[in-house]
Amino acid sequence: MKIIIKPIIALVLCLTLVACNNSESTDTTEKPAKKENNRYPGKKVYYHSMDGTPTTADPVRAATVYTNFLVLNEFDTLYSYKYLKRPYELKTNLATAMPQVSDDGLTYTITIKKGVKFHDNKAFEGGKGREVLASDFVYSLKRHFDKKFKSQGAWLFSGRIVGLDDWKKQGSDYSQTIQGLQALDDYTIQIKLIEPYPQLIYTLAMGFTALVPHEAVEFYGDEFGSNPVGSGPFILQSFNQEKAIYFANPDFRQEPLDLAFEGYEESIHGFTGIKELKGKSPPFIDVMEVHFVKESSSRWNSFTKGNEIQFTTVPKEQSNSVIMTKKPLKLYPQITDNYHNMYMVEAGFVYSGFDMMNPIFGNNGDPEHDARNKALRCAIRKGFNWDQRNRAFYFGLGTIFPGVITPAVMEFDPTMSKDAITLDIEGAKKLLKEANWNADNLPELKYHTSGNVTNRLFYEQFRGFLKKIGYPVNKIKYNPYPSFGAFNKALKSGKTPFFSLAWGLDYPDAENTLQLFYGPNKSPGSNNFNYQNPQFDALFDKAKIMQPSPERTVLYQELNQMVIDDCVVISGLSRNKIYLWHHDVIMYPDREILGGFFARYVDVKE
Repeated sequence: MKIIIKPIIALVLCLTLVACNNSESTDTTEKPAKKENNRYPGKKVYYHSMDGTPTTADPVRAATVYTNFLVLNEFDTLYSYKYLKRPYELKTNLATAMPQVSDDGLTYTITIKKGVKFHDNKAFEGGKGREVLASDFVYSLKRHFDKKFKSQGAWLFSGRIVGLDDWKKQGSDYSQTIQGLQALDDYTIQIKLIEPYPQLIYTLAMGFTALVPHEAVEFYGDEFGSNPVGSGPFILQSFNQEKAIYFANPDFRQEPLDLAFEGYEESIHGFTGIKELKGKSPPFIDVMEVHFVKESSSRWNSFTKGNEIQFTTVPKEQSNSVIMTKKPLKLYPQITDNYHNMYMVEAGFVYSGFDMMNPIFGNNGDPEHDARNKALRCAIRKGFNWDQRNRAFYFGLGTIFPGVITPAVMEFDPTMSKDAITLDIEGAKKLLKEANWNADNLPELKYHTSGNVTNRLFYEQFRGFLKKIGYPVNKIKYNPYPSFGAFNKALKSGKTPFFSLAWGLDYPDAENTLQLFYGPNKSPGSNNFNYQNPQFDALFDKAKIMQPSPERTVLYQELNQMVIDDCVVISGLSRNKIYLWHHDVIMYPDREILGGFFARYVDVKE
């Protein structure tokens, strides 16, 4: 066996820090009010904010950044990412070392730390959390293949681990041993793969693979998602549609912060105050409140009051009052004087797409029908004005690219044709005419999305785009959902012929976006497009087992072109986000691949 000892280097993100102070400022803006800690006297409290609402804290359903944030703070995963290192690098978390991997790449052996305890909870005998064991990982992964848990992460392992799919077909009997997923002893996990899966180690840092105790799942039943029990740095005290409240885990293992190991660079991170935490063991705060504030104006008002939430992203409607210049990006002194700030390209993208199994815009097997619908999809894409979308909603700072291989990963090809993202109104009209589409027979287009002010504006702009190619505005309907959870449920149920969404990369490999179109991943898996293309699937099967190489990159780019040619998706744009946080908070925030892992390192000045 060979031992992987080199750090696994992930994608390169464009990361630029904006000045945190401006000594020449003459701004007289009133400073934020001082926070008063009336609810938690004598405690260090951090008030985080998110722009969406999770519906559960169960790892098997950690499919959104919101749920993932909760999961990664309540539970442990085998691996995580170095706090400050960019490009991202994996590190051990609950595992003691990187996996031992057999020469054929099919057997992974992983040892876990001894003495780690689940949180005290009434689900355990005597209310005391027991030790975390290798068998808990086996149980947690099995849950993804038990129908009653309605996993949203099974796609990561489907068809990959010896015996796991058969275990599901045979009734998901937990007393039965799975050949490819075993606890060799209390602290040793063995995974046997059907074929090489280079991305496996990345999945072991995702919320989907967090370790869960069977006692708590059995005790709480369907309410486990609201009463999670893990072994992570925080313990969830309460959770509703407005906020989640965490208390620090008093028994969290002592792991002093090694700044050099985590990637600290004074020139990049010096302004944050993180250096003060060197050698101390997280978590550093006593309480964390995570506020779910979907409306950007409400989130901004709460942040700027100074005595409420302490972190936010800059909303579109505040761009003119925050951004002084775009090239180079420079913020106004009243912002840099009052808040720490950071500018970061997301590891993901925004897009709209079609459900290819829905005959309204997709396929029904009739060649004539399918050809006409392809022309319709391509015409809609040609009418989409990405430059206008960028200016109107992303400060003009977004990165527009064709297809689904984002500019943030190494397989991205900056030289590929821009036809798929170029506005072509006349070309769209021509396609519609040639396919015998007209104002009378064009189908009703319902714009499915989670309901909020911003998404309504997206819809209105989109309707304007389609009006220019001759699509009757009365046939373009807004179809909002009360929450992202409700929208996601409709999406997974095949009830969204046309939808708008965003995808954040789970791991730093273009395979993570290409798998969104892989046939076996159809809903309720990650393939919300329900794209079924045998050529695509065959090529994907070939590429997915390959180690990173120029040959694999060529295959990835062929797959990308197939999706473009079939007009399955209107894509794409990677957002550039400006993060702001109060000066009394010590942290380096991240909602990308690192996700909720950063929260354990947050501190608040007293």
